[in-house]
Amino acid sequence: MSTSATTTVAAKGAAGRPRTAAPGRRAGRATARTHKAFSPWLFLAPGLLITLAFNLYPFLATVWKSFTDARTLTTGSFVGFDNFTALVHDDQFWVALRNSALYVVLVVPCLVFLPLLLALLVQRHIPGIAFFRSAYYTPVVASVVVVALMWVWMLDDRGFINGVLRMVGVDPVPFLSNEWLLLFSSMALTVWKGLGYYMIIYLAALANVPKELHEAAEVDGAGPIRRFFAITMPSVRSTMVLVGALSSVSAFKVFTEVFMIAGPTGGPGGADTTLVMLIQRAGTGLQGRTGYASAMSIVLFLLTLVLMLLVLRADRKDKD
Repeated sequence: MSTSATTTVAAKGAAGRPRTAAPGRRAGRATARTHKAFSPWLFLAPGLLITLAFNLYPFLATVWKSFTDARTLTTGSFVGFDNFTALVHDDQFWVALRNSALYVVLVVPCLVFLPLLLALLVQRHIPGIAFFRSAYYTPVVASVVVVALMWVWMLDDRGFINGVLRMVGVDPVPFLSNEWLLLFSSMALTVWKGLGYYMIIYLAALANVPKELHEAAEVDGAGPIRRFFAITMPSVRSTMVLVGALSSVSAFKVFTEVFMIAGPTGGPGGADTTLVMLIQRAGTGLQGRTGYASAMSIVLFLLTLVLMLLVLRADRKDKD
């Protein structure tokens, strides 16, 4: 057999045999697959560890403590649902729950609609509008403690507002000593401080509303009010749901505004105490009842969860 024929047969034989990857190449592919599978988890690891350490673990510890008679310096023993039973018979708890519920009912609608109207006012590009946008947003970046002290100074019996009332011959208004006026003053502070924050959210949503819709409606003879209800509100409805959800959670967890205006006792006789204030009062100090405070925290969590589910259900029902 000639040399060329031998070479041809050898080539055919080599081509007919299955080709196998080298051991080093197989190991490299396995390493690449492992790297691809675990690399995302390595990037997520810091955030997951922080979440587990500062969110999930404290939540689970609170759930466990709610079934114990733990105090600040003792772990306590398991008492079942005794803390929750005590809540039902605690008059102060029902007062705090009433105040927190009133906060949600009265503050949330204001924070849903007033920032929208404010955003419509500052949406136009006219000279000097940037000053008003900054002015409306200033309370958001200001310290809530400083702002609350300013309100206390204005609402005090010898403060600015009552001073003006005295000048015009009107009796002073007991903003800080009347149970209901004190609570409504705290609500006004919460609304005033949150207007600018939600205004920015609405401005971003209004920027995505097509101008052609307003122009077409204006050509058809629709006035500003008609365009607001027919075009603006339907276009930002999802944003209104978001604002409602955020403001509802904030209203249920209100603490600083009431604490600074009503004081640590929660107003006269504790009549203006909120749930978070009651939790703070019950769970702090050397003899703080952390188990009882944990039970109230679980109730607050469940109420907030139910409220969020209702908001989402209402939003889904409107879309359907």
